[in-house]
Amino acid sequence: MLEALILDLGNVLVFHDNALLFEKMAQAFHTTPASMKARIEKDVWERTNTGRLPGQALRLELQQALGGELSEEQFVELWNSHFQINVPMVKRVESLVGQFKLCLLSNTHDLHFEPLRPQLPVLEKFDALVLSYEEGLMKPAPALYRTALKRLQVAPERAAFFDDVQSYADGASAVGIHGRLFTDVETFDRQLAELLLLR
Repeated sequence: MLEALILDLGNVLVFHDNALLFEKMAQAFHTTPASMKARIEKDVWERTNTGRLPGQALRLELQQALGGELSEEQFVELWNSHFQINVPMVKRVESLVGQFKLCLLSNTHDLHFEPLRPQLPVLEKFDALVLSYEEGLMKPAPALYRTALKRLQVAPERAAFFDDVQSYADGASAVGIHGRLFTDVETFDRQLAELLLLR
């Protein structure tokens, strides 16, 4: 019996256009996306998502690497300029509150999650939030999925995980969770119906 749903944030509950973000960041720092990528440290995004560049530390590192200067407010606005709420999926998840234990499992940064959270009040009804920047780990690290299971207090075979990245869905499957690739609400509904038929 399926007891818990574990959901990714980006491109599941919230659409994100990384190409647009890099374009806007390049404009803000008076460079090009290609030049920007070449001038920042290769591990900057891993450090961003694992809490090693929290808050405005990311802004300061980018300023040092790229030149120019942005205020804290300008950076937060820029850093979140590529998000759009996936309204149909949020409404679908709202309808599932009380039917399943719910967990958010996301590779994210505090200056992404904190501005988004007020726009997603359904998250306050989730049973657990497992965020990479708080855990110091990124999907598909097995320990991250196991943390979600522990907080939900469910066995892996009684949980399903939905992510828009196949390798992250596969990471969930590797620890016994039913990992599924998320594409849209209609496919999610079909996948969920199929999972509910499993015994």
